[in-house]
Amino acid sequence: MPIRRFGGHRSLVAHSQVPKLSYGYAKSNMSRSGYRVFSANSSTACTELARQITERLGVELGRSVVYQESNSETRVEVKESVRGQDIFIIQTIPRDVNTAVMELLVMAYALKTSCAKNIIGVIPYFPYSKQCKMRKRGSIVCKLLASMLSKAGLTHIITMDLHQKEIQGFFNFPVDNLRASPFLIQYIQEEIPDYRNAIIVAKSPSAAKRAQSYAERLRLGLAVMHGEAHHSESDMADGRQSPPLSRTTTGHTGLELPSNCRHHVPFPGIELPMMMAKEKPPITVVGDVGGRIAIIVDDIIDDVEDFVAAAEILKERGAYKIYIMATHGLLSAEAPRLIEESAIDEVVVTNTVPHEVQKLQCPKIKTVDVSMILAEAIRRIHNGESMAYLFRNIAVDD
Repeated sequence: MPIRRFGGHRSLVAHSQVPKLSYGYAKSNMSRSGYRVFSANSSTACTELARQITERLGVELGRSVVYQESNSETRVEVKESVRGQDIFIIQTIPRDVNTAVMELLVMAYALKTSCAKNIIGVIPYFPYSKQCKMRKRGSIVCKLLASMLSKAGLTHIITMDLHQKEIQGFFNFPVDNLRASPFLIQYIQEEIPDYRNAIIVAKSPSAAKRAQSYAERLRLGLAVMHGEAHHSESDMADGRQSPPLSRTTTGHTGLELPSNCRHHVPFPGIELPMMMAKEKPPITVVGDVGGRIAIIVDDIIDDVEDFVAAAEILKERGAYKIYIMATHGLLSAEAPRLIEESAIDEVVVTNTVPHEVQKLQCPKIKTVDVSMILAEAIRRIHNGESMAYLFRNIAVDD
């Protein structure tokens, strides 16, 4: 008869006498085996991804309350013990980005003060990722957000397709930047008829490496568009064209010099070479798209004017179907209407950002589920397993 331990005491119990655990009890017990999964969003639409992830993991979603008070302050209440556990906070980003950021920060700090062992943020779309470079007199807001998350208590982040991979250097803790390309490539192979007659299109030269990665794995051709298609970096009047100080300029010294002494002020004239105005040519397509299916790939689709303009050019060049594949479907403002009225045949995005309302407005928008890879990343991190399996067949430039 085997020896069993219960509560640290040895006892003789037959195998037939060991009680069978019901599935419901086992599921609840698994959720208390060292890690918990919470949703930091007060929006019902945004908790759908958290529900899908927990179902794949076989655990229950952690009990918490996240809401906005009457004065718009964010309040978070954790309804169970998290002491000594690994906590995963799933936060999808709706249109109200700032509220979602505050919800994540407040929940992370609440879990930190509740003595959680590790706090891992699962943020499929990282907000403010477009503001990751210095623009004139602006600031690198993405780095500020990284510092705020660290101060709030996060020790690790799982995200997907960062706008720039260099963003990982803003953090002082590990960042796992997962890729959605395997899911989008699978969609192309299974859902696009005659995809062998397709050509991968980069909407701009900066997206050429990503497009090349798709083209090589699908063994398709590559086309690149360049020219004046967007104005995200347009030069506005910011004082940089102001003329240099001349020899007779006094400058602001706080003292008024006599007129007969101004030519002795040590401000020599500055002779700079003539600056040529930055001009972009009209949109040009490098590559033959005539009689082909054009598939534009990108990481974010938000304001769709650029995509609509690109689709019109591709139609003029002979493409008979146009698809857009993107990881994060923000689809702000009038994006659904513009897509519906454009030459675009289909827009395929993942569920990293909720867009059910946009899908009701535009049937051309399709969704690919990526909860599987997020759930597997959570499981591997908690168990201390290698993450390399999730990056197999992923190119460096993807």
